[in-house]
Amino acid sequence: MDGETLRGRLETDESASLSLLGSPRFLRAAAGGDPAPEPLLDAAAESEHAARETFRAWVADESDAEARAAFESVVDQEHDHRERVAAELDGWAPDDGGAGPMHAYLRGRDATVQRIAGGMVGRPLVTLRTHGRLIAFFEGRDGDVAARRADLFRDLRAETAAVLDEGLALLDDRCAGDEDWETVRMVAGYTIRVAGDDTADALRSLEIDPDVEE
Repeated sequence: MDGETLRGRLETDESASLSLLGSPRFLRAAAGGDPAPEPLLDAAAESEHAARETFRAWVADESDAEARAAFESVVDQEHDHRERVAAELDGWAPDDGGAGPMHAYLRGRDATVQRIAGGMVGRPLVTLRTHGRLIAFFEGRDGDVAARRADLFRDLRAETAAVLDEGLALLDDRCAGDEDWETVRMVAGYTIRVAGDDTADALRSLEIDPDVEE
């Protein structure tokens, strides 16, 4: 296996979760009801903040110098993403309610390849879907503000895609055989499923069937 094969395998194996995360149902889960700009922006800022904190924790104890440098770069990027999204809100501050299921899982990873697989492959595959849905949401609204926000998420999505490419390249350099690739496939896949399950649970709490497309 190699990085691109891994990506294709994940997109096939985790297609149900990825489809939900890229669907209009995701917007309802993220907004806690009918989609509206402010709660969606708030949820996006929280997501960027959680990612920043995950990678900051990894930088503190990562022994692989190249991986640590990559994690530091993601910290800077996620901080920038958080600030750019927060600038669209009045007086935004991070919620102290915890990391959320996906980032709680990621923060429990100690091995370098597992961190790369979860944080720089599984997580970006999730984010590409959710950012794509946010782009579509703001594209569907009138006015210069909505257009600016669609452009914002378009830029964030492109920058996240670059993280995914780097993560796959790092795994190509570190996975020595089938056992390594199977490990990273399981970690990245589980990361995606946790995000999908979290969205499904949020929908059920709103009495929305996550399996019924809108």
